[in-house]
Amino acid sequence: MNVLVINAGSSSLKYQLVNVEQHELLAKGICERVGSAEAFHKHGLDKNEEVIDAKMSDHDDAMALVLESLTSGPAKAIDSLDEIDAVGHRIVQGGKYFDRSVLIDQDVIDKIDELAELAPLHNGAALMGIHACQKHMPDVPMVAVFDTSFFQTLPPKAYMYPLPYELYEKYAIRKYGAHGTSHRYISERAAAVLDEPIEDLKLITCHLGNGCSISAIDHGVAVDTSMGLTPLDGLMMGTRCGAIDPAIVPFVMEHENLTGAEMNDLMNKKSGLLGISGISNDLRSVRDASEKGDERAMLAYDMYSNSVKKYIGQYIAVMGGVDAIVLTAGVGENCEKMRRMIFTGLQPLGIILDEEKNRQRGFEREISADSSQVKIIIIPTNEEYMIARDTYDIVHEQMRVEGTVFEVERVVVLGAFSCEPRTWSGPAHRAGPPWYAVHGRPGEQEIPCARPPPCA
Repeated sequence: MNVLVINAGSSSLKYQLVNVEQHELLAKGICERVGSAEAFHKHGLDKNEEVIDAKMSDHDDAMALVLESLTSGPAKAIDSLDEIDAVGHRIVQGGKYFDRSVLIDQDVIDKIDELAELAPLHNGAALMGIHACQKHMPDVPMVAVFDTSFFQTLPPKAYMYPLPYELYEKYAIRKYGAHGTSHRYISERAAAVLDEPIEDLKLITCHLGNGCSISAIDHGVAVDTSMGLTPLDGLMMGTRCGAIDPAIVPFVMEHENLTGAEMNDLMNKKSGLLGISGISNDLRSVRDASEKGDERAMLAYDMYSNSVKKYIGQYIAVMGGVDAIVLTAGVGENCEKMRRMIFTGLQPLGIILDEEKNRQRGFEREISADSSQVKIIIIPTNEEYMIARDTYDIVHEQMRVEGTVFEVERVVVLGAFSCEPRTWSGPAHRAGPPWYAVHGRPGEQEIPCARPPPCA
């Protein structure tokens, strides 16, 4: 099964085409600056990637360009759109409604839209991606994979805020987390690397990039995470402030004469590494400046590492110990200096970094010392694969279950059915006509069946 994975941003559309059974990446790319005169499109695998300036006024145009690139040109991956069996969409905020990935229907779309106020840039963009796919591939099944679903296992003591309970009842204000697809992937892979059942492990997973989050995963179940109602909470990040004294918000608004929207913009887009260093939200630039003696850059670097270190300590306490700490994303995978700063001082907790292993480059690898009681592991994340896998599982299961039901009903109550030719479309009936409408008793739902009448 070929699954097209879509990650739509407010002005971007990132995608991968994955053959799930063969674990093969067929194509990937991104449409950037959608809606602007500077729009461009990257397409192809590393060996044959092309960068093309292209007019894309909206996500519909971007999706049309993606599908054209997948089926034509020197870097095409498939001959026809008929070879795309399903589409998986990354959705940031699933709120209280979704504790797992789901097949997209109108009710799901309505709920994603309802939750957009908790992730206005992300959920709104995801809906644009969904609508664009529906326009260009109306008969292809689509699945929503939510960043927040993995954290629906958090206990109330972890997800509730100490505010008046009525606010939770009225507005569902609680911790939802983010990056759940990444935390789920690296926790599963860490168990495989350790050759231990995940049900036997206590893991702390660290997604450290421009956006940052840490999670406590106790015997395969998420029990706490650093991001909260929105992705703003928790760790210091590239442009986000993370957790701060809430009283700072009205104080700054009053003294700087800011609106609520302006204050939200300040905390989300002008804070973190960028706000402290005054240089960049990119840790590499901040590191370079700090090594040249820039005091604000040095402070930003120290604050970032200290923020991570504090959450590691908290989650050891929450779980009563830890077997492994897992690092991923741009900073977690690639910045040996930041990893060294994070783990310095944690030796009394049985967490010892091996300096030589930490300097080595590679894929999945352990960087803890042989004497360390706690393993430190680097696992490059693969959220797209998880989205493709969930999409495959849901669509494949639907096809299997529907096929079983059709056969059982047709055999068991054969005398109640009559058949007539009909062209069907939908996830379970895309192998091609002719299909036949099987009528049950008056008022019962029609069922698609591949065998022509008479079937007795």
